[in-house]
Amino acid sequence: MTPLAPHLSAFLREHLPRERGASQHTMAAYAHCYKLLLTFVAERRKTRPSRIVLEDLDTSVIAAFLEHLEVERANSARSRNARLAAIHSLFRFLEYRVPSCVDQARRVHAIPMKRADQPLVGYLTRKEMQALLAVPAPSTRHGARDLAMLHLGFAAGLRVSELVGVRLDQFVDGSMPSLHVIGKGRRERILPLWQETARVLRHWIAVRPARGDPQLFLNAQGRAMSRAGFEYILRKHVVTATKAAPSIGAKRVTPHVLRHSCAMHTLQATGDVRKVSLWLGHASLQTTEMYLRADPTEKLEALTAMGPPTLKRGRFTVPDKVMAMLIEAANSRDYVD
Repeated sequence: MTPLAPHLSAFLREHLPRERGASQHTMAAYAHCYKLLLTFVAERRKTRPSRIVLEDLDTSVIAAFLEHLEVERANSARSRNARLAAIHSLFRFLEYRVPSCVDQARRVHAIPMKRADQPLVGYLTRKEMQALLAVPAPSTRHGARDLAMLHLGFAAGLRVSELVGVRLDQFVDGSMPSLHVIGKGRRERILPLWQETARVLRHWIAVRPARGDPQLFLNAQGRAMSRAGFEYILRKHVVTATKAAPSIGAKRVTPHVLRHSCAMHTLQATGDVRKVSLWLGHASLQTTEMYLRADPTEKLEALTAMGPPTLKRGRFTVPDKVMAMLIEAANSRDYVD
């Protein structure tokens, strides 16, 4: 029997950060997946998580765990696939550390991803976005911070992990204000900012506590703003914005919706999906194509170019009996040319 704990610890503390260069968000997501998995296996085996061995993680147990995620925890197919990807990554690591588990790892890798629905992305219209940005009061310190976070999240199309992770020195305030973003997969990009966005950032920096974490956005304790903290701030302001723009109430507004809104507005302004991909920091253009499916203007151009089919009104003419007889005879199988 092969104890799992030492290998799992090496995977999370050494392999992911040092060899793979994974972000803190990725490591936290993987750790959460393994926590769910070990809790499930421990209850199933009637043992403690620290006593689970590698052989306990066979394909039947992992398949049962994936079903548990969907049925009992009500996870979506995408969440289920993300958990399975984390398990696949762990077993790729184990193949080299524990040669005896190669056959077991191959069987685990054979567990397929589940086909998931691809719904249209949700985003805020220009009117809805203006209503949301009008909510925070810049006269207060918290209002200035909230307004700067909403502006930057939308204008730069940042992921929530990028937004809360931005450091103070990543904002370059010059003749052309810009933001140095370190995105997913350690991909870096420089984004120019609107003058209005730069103005609200300057105002926040002026009232920002001098002491605290190096991140640009801080909570009330002077620590870096967390994902949950920004989600709470966004929900609070969305409720208020609904009074000015009732259509927001019918939408589920998350931090990622600000990113989607930036992408949709950029696509409608430029008509170039490649520019949207560069702005958002996507690794593949295929990822950005989901915005084409949600943008009705692209379909309107195709509809206008094609034009509707036109049917001319005609008159019914009674066929000549002699001609009808000749046509029937000509089409007969007995006819020989």
